[in-house]
Amino acid sequence: MFKKIVAAMAFVGFGFNASAQNSNNTIDLPLLIIGASYANGSTPYNNNISPLGGIAVNFGSYLSLGQALSRSHRLPGYVINEAQAGATTFARSWCPPGSPTCGPANWESYETMLNKALSRVALPPTFTQYNAEYVEVSMPNDCLHSDAFGVPQSQTTPCSNTQINEAVDRMIAVGQSAISKGLIPIFEVMPKYEDLDLNLFKSLFGLSWVIDESSFQYLRQQMQSRITNELPQAVVLDVWKNFVHIGDGIHPNPKTAKRAANTIAKYIQSQQKK
Repeated sequence: MFKKIVAAMAFVGFGFNASAQNSNNTIDLPLLIIGASYANGSTPYNNNISPLGGIAVNFGSYLSLGQALSRSHRLPGYVINEAQAGATTFARSWCPPGSPTCGPANWESYETMLNKALSRVALPPTFTQYNAEYVEVSMPNDCLHSDAFGVPQSQTTPCSNTQINEAVDRMIAVGQSAISKGLIPIFEVMPKYEDLDLNLFKSLFGLSWVIDESSFQYLRQQMQSRITNELPQAVVLDVWKNFVHIGDGIHPNPKTAKRAANTIAKYIQSQQKK
């Protein structure tokens, strides 16, 4: 019986491999997604432990970019979403407000998310080719607030320009990893500062501090310009233009998420027509 199951799995796997590799219609391939709460509103669980007690953005009444992409009429709806609400580009522990310690709840790094997403679409027999062409690399929490460092919030200070560029370095490194696997990374231009209300976000989430306007503008500019210049194989889209939040100062409302998803879907669709 066991041999029959293995044989059946091998048959299905190799059949899928052939059909996937012979298809030129890349718009029908799964779209991989990694990132933070813009991409997925749920915090991660590990051994029944989760940052923020496992809460989801707006207690679940939230349309993430990942969900909006799965519903886009321009795409088939095949989405592999490994994003984690609250994540940064690097793995870190959750540090509750006012606590002198952090953990045991934690977030994974963007690199780990990417590897997990790739494992979902790896094709036999070698598992070094993938049934995907694009990976959406959504905006991280790096440098945005006091709980984005993995150390007690009382020990953190706003990022310097050097630290901001280190965050951009990590985003570029993830993009390079995706490109090395044969995928095209899609990055986002961050929302405009004036479209957010980070002080409201700070008060609602009990944060010690949030990034100020000048540092946010520098982070936004560096993310866009450096990724564009240093990763010419990547795509950078202004998906958060005319951003409107849900009332918490930072997360996109459904119309904004749908518009962002449509921008990404239109780009992928346009490349298929070439």
